[in-house]
Amino acid sequence: MSADHSPTRPPAAVFAAGAAAGLLADALLGDPRRGHPVAAFGRAAGAVEDLLWRDHRGWGALHTLLCAGGTAGVAALADRAVRRRGRPASATALTAATVWAVVGGTTLAREARAIGGALAAGDLEAARERLPHLCGRDPQALDGPAMARAVVESVAENTSDAVVGALVWGALAGVPGLAGFRAVNTLDAMVGHRSPRHLRFGWASARLDDLAGWPGARLTALLAAAAGGDRAAAVRAWRADAHRHPSPNAGPVEAAFAGALGVRLGGALSYGGRVEHRPVLNADGRDVEVADIERAVALSRRVALGALAVCAGGRLAVSAVRKRRKAGGA
Repeated sequence: MSADHSPTRPPAAVFAAGAAAGLLADALLGDPRRGHPVAAFGRAAGAVEDLLWRDHRGWGALHTLLCAGGTAGVAALADRAVRRRGRPASATALTAATVWAVVGGTTLAREARAIGGALAAGDLEAARERLPHLCGRDPQALDGPAMARAVVESVAENTSDAVVGALVWGALAGVPGLAGFRAVNTLDAMVGHRSPRHLRFGWASARLDDLAGWPGARLTALLAAAAGGDRAAAVRAWRADAHRHPSPNAGPVEAAFAGALGVRLGGALSYGGRVEHRPVLNADGRDVEVADIERAVALSRRVALGALAVCAGGRLAVSAVRKRRKAGGA
């Protein structure tokens, strides 16, 4: 019998155990302090961009294929090598290490709380100095309430990008899915924005990120509605306002968080000296307060645990159904 069908720990159980261990490692240790794989990927992708950059979609698509496809391919080779040894513990450890490397829930919470603490102390300059660690907005253009809103919005969006989306693709495609999703999401952050340099070159990365993030964003919104303080408001805001957001994935997530927390998100914001007017999400909610940052972090934690349960449980359930069908057809 092959390693992929080990009687002691089938692939579904490997993913479930590895994902739980990886999230626990993230909760206890946070991101790796040195040699972070995502940072190493970013440096490599930047070097590839320097070689390939042309103001052309085709060259950008090649950049995306090489960086994201190459990462998923290397992860697939590593996964296959471990499984060939027939040691479920090694396969579980690889899954756990990959989950730890690609999720960022603890760092997200730490950065959000640091900004919240500075705002609570009235130290706007410290909050502005810290804000770029969490999002790409112009901190000097924001006052205290605007920074609090930016933090809540970033916690919502990054719960999907940094945790739930990775778990979804891990459940669907194992270690290659985990690594590939993080590569796609990182590429979007690097070249997917609408700057003059990346308007065409980053098109493929941005579109692929929209596609890869679609299932995780919907699961995040669903879990935020289920785990939030006002389920009806979360669902109502999701249905009424999500489609008005310029991002097909941030819209459902931010709208659901807004309704669940009872706050109003969206409005004017500034990126790179460029002012954007985003639609208001959950217009019946109140203005964001500093205390809502901690509430958003707590909701993010509940959503992450819910995603683990759904993704691990779903894969185990599918595996059990397939096993019954196989036994029935034997």
